[in-house]
Amino acid sequence: MTESVHFSRFADRHIGTSPADRQVMLKTVGVPSLEALMDGAMPEVIRSSERLALPDALSESDALNMIWGYASQNVVMRNLIGLGYHDVLMPAVIRRNILENPAWYTAYTPYQPEISQGRLEALLNFQTVISDLTGLDISGSSLLDESTAAAEAMLLARRSAKRGASDVFIVDENALPQTLSVLATRAQPVGIELHVTDTSDPANLPEAAFGILLQYPGANGVVADFSATIARAKELNAAVIMATDPLALTMLTPPGELGADIAVGSAQRFGVPLGFGGPHAGFMAVKEGLQRQLPGRLVGVSRDASQAPALRLALQTREQHIRREKATSNICTAQVLLAVIASAYAAWHGPAGLAAIARDVHAKARTLAEAFSSAGLELAGESFFDTVTVSVPGRAEGIVQRAAANGVNVRLVDVDTVGIAVNEATTDEEIGVVLEAFGLDASPKAFQEPALPSSLRRSSQYLTHPVFNAYHSETAMMRYLRRLSDFDFALDRGMIPLGSCTMKLNAAAEMEPISWPNFAAIHPLAPEEQTRGWRHLIEELEGWLAEVCGYAKVSVQPNAGSQGELAGLLAIAAWQKDRGEGHRDVCLIPASAHGTNAASAILAGMRVVVVKCDDDGNIDLVDLDAKIEKHRGDLAAIMVTYPSTHGVYEESIANVCSKIHDAGGQVYVDGANLNALLGWSKPGRFGADVSHLNLHKTFCIPHGGGGPGVGPVAVREHLAPFVPGDPMTNDAPVGAVSQARWGSAGILPIPWMYLRMMGPEGLVEATASAVLAANYVAARLRDHFPILYKGRGGLVAHECILDLRELTKHSGVTVDDVAKRLIDFGFHAPTMSFPVAGTLMMEPTESEDLDELDRFCEAMIAIRAEIDEVTQGKVAVEDSALRHAPHTAAVVTDPQWDRSYSRQKGAYPAGVSPAKYWPPVSRVDNAWGDRNLACSCPSLDAYSQ
Repeated sequence: MTESVHFSRFADRHIGTSPADRQVMLKTVGVPSLEALMDGAMPEVIRSSERLALPDALSESDALNMIWGYASQNVVMRNLIGLGYHDVLMPAVIRRNILENPAWYTAYTPYQPEISQGRLEALLNFQTVISDLTGLDISGSSLLDESTAAAEAMLLARRSAKRGASDVFIVDENALPQTLSVLATRAQPVGIELHVTDTSDPANLPEAAFGILLQYPGANGVVADFSATIARAKELNAAVIMATDPLALTMLTPPGELGADIAVGSAQRFGVPLGFGGPHAGFMAVKEGLQRQLPGRLVGVSRDASQAPALRLALQTREQHIRREKATSNICTAQVLLAVIASAYAAWHGPAGLAAIARDVHAKARTLAEAFSSAGLELAGESFFDTVTVSVPGRAEGIVQRAAANGVNVRLVDVDTVGIAVNEATTDEEIGVVLEAFGLDASPKAFQEPALPSSLRRSSQYLTHPVFNAYHSETAMMRYLRRLSDFDFALDRGMIPLGSCTMKLNAAAEMEPISWPNFAAIHPLAPEEQTRGWRHLIEELEGWLAEVCGYAKVSVQPNAGSQGELAGLLAIAAWQKDRGEGHRDVCLIPASAHGTNAASAILAGMRVVVVKCDDDGNIDLVDLDAKIEKHRGDLAAIMVTYPSTHGVYEESIANVCSKIHDAGGQVYVDGANLNALLGWSKPGRFGADVSHLNLHKTFCIPHGGGGPGVGPVAVREHLAPFVPGDPMTNDAPVGAVSQARWGSAGILPIPWMYLRMMGPEGLVEATASAVLAANYVAARLRDHFPILYKGRGGLVAHECILDLRELTKHSGVTVDDVAKRLIDFGFHAPTMSFPVAGTLMMEPTESEDLDELDRFCEAMIAIRAEIDEVTQGKVAVEDSALRHAPHTAAVVTDPQWDRSYSRQKGAYPAGVSPAKYWPPVSRVDNAWGDRNLACSCPSLDAYSQ
């Protein structure tokens, strides 16, 4: 055990090792100090000598008091603005047991299915909700937001179109304005021509188009009958996409029954707070036949080694790493935590509860519409669900101001038009405030019939599975959520040593402010005078991020690393065009790069040219020179990850930057590995022009089981005009890449708190401690597993790669075997077979203490001994504990146990934590699940096999 110390700084709580621990570790590595370690590992040419210009560190209580001051500057109103964002009543049982529960928010993406069954079940529930409500066959497990989901659907429609199809994509003029903005941004680089028109009249459709997007209900609230339009689209062989609202679909005929091929939307109003624009779970559902082209993640039902049902990510999981520039999407993340909340909300209310909420919302909208009609005011349409748009020539601004003066925000459409979108939180009193703002009678009315055409009233059932009908008491829901979280392995159980993923501490003090109503209940389109605290926090955070990375400007709009990559490349393309070099479209990408890099380049309209890596994992400078010379006239950029994806500080990075600049290109540095640089080096100072920053890695936003994330784009001065624009004004050189101006603003208090509590010295110490942890693990394991790549002095950066290829050749033991065996020891596996097949890449981070690091090393050493038993012929690999891992409680208590090793060796190998984690399933058969694809809740019979 480490000695007791007095923790006077937050940094002492965040960094897991004590000063005495670090001395032990330094001795093992063979360096005298942290400074000497960084001097030895990091090239001098990239080192930054100046102190970070950040405020000095605050204590947790002082930082919370300060951020509360910002929150108190925001004005919490009742929001009837709508446009895809709604006030919600988040059930307390969901808030306390999911949103504020580290068992859920500190989990990693469920790539290891055996230790992710809880999250996977919740996501399968989400897929079932979306599939049932949209009336389509298969739903993904969430996308980033509604607008980017619409863009992904547009690209899917184009991929599925017949060869030689038109490049025209038709968009409903009544689509959400932010969706129109994102569609325009995404269409232009890939040669898609948008045609915005009144789609309610099929005569307005052009003769040739590959797809059409219909908004159902529309931005003005009108529910149009698109039957004739859909029929005409089918005649044109155009894919039909419907952007829709899941709550409305409890009353409306679902898109699948109307003939749609794809449905997209947002699940925000299923219990997820506004959060000034996000994060919210977007969704996409498709008809049978399109599932293998579905972007993002898809959860499917498979079986484990004992033939019991088991869940896993299916089909195209991480397709970017396999297909790279041929990938159909650059998205490798999701909004898992928010999708889990939405699925729990659906289970909590059930079909009857959702229907009751929808009827209540619609009735309040009818009350408004009837009052307006009775007063002789013109409505946008007679058919609507929750949104009423009314014409009040010359009076709109005054009406909006009067409503706001009494605590209710409504939408100023223009000087002559007001929009009101009611929601589950809307009260009769608020309806009265709105009517009084119009100068009308506030008396409520009751209605028997909905204001919907009979042809569009839903008759089909939904959410009939028992999971949506069994957990309506708080006791039942609490226990269900506890059972699911018990199935999972998250940071609250132990280390998650994934390379390139930086699974570090997400401190409670950082997380606390996101639940405060003064941050969570703010509409992204609320008037500026109501959002001063939010704007102050965001401006300050963007400034701090620019400072620590050496850039001139940061935009936090990109709501995932993939979107940050795209934004950075779009900035480069716009800059090249602005200076008369718009023909430059070649993007050089090292062979070791993260797979999303190539996919993002393609979506930005660039051509990918791969640069080789040498035997040490560095960029091959000879090949780089050859590729530069070949493409000199067309070179737009290079994308590099630094430190490299191989976990070393490449000596040549400044030289690489210089070569690219000399050829007229720009340098994009992927920020995935920024945790090895922060406080010691600034990409914007050693030659990079643009980076994206993973706030869900280096800056402590939790991974949430695979999302939310934030991927801000950071640029030097000359690229500053080309960061993403406001989707509501669309007046910037580069359009929006996410649907909200500040992306997933609701979780930005987390990195703000991290930077404010760490201070400049804390960040410096954290980075060095992360590099020390990786080198300590490498030093302890190098006699048992070869370390594939090493930098100066045999040191690594913040992660190291164990090479199992020779061991596999001689023993038959695979990286999968080692990864699954680690579960028995109580660990999440390192990253498997990336960036090199047959290897394990691990990143322990600065947050882990020495006891946990040693426990991991001892587990790996014990596993090496088990591999040796196979190599020496003492046990066949097929009969080994390695091949049979992980071991469930059911397996080791089976009376028919007949394995070549003891039950104790299987389930309780040496070094297992006293708090034993029991995986709920044995090794999952991924291939069987892909051959027998099922992506919604299975019948109960499946669980009784």
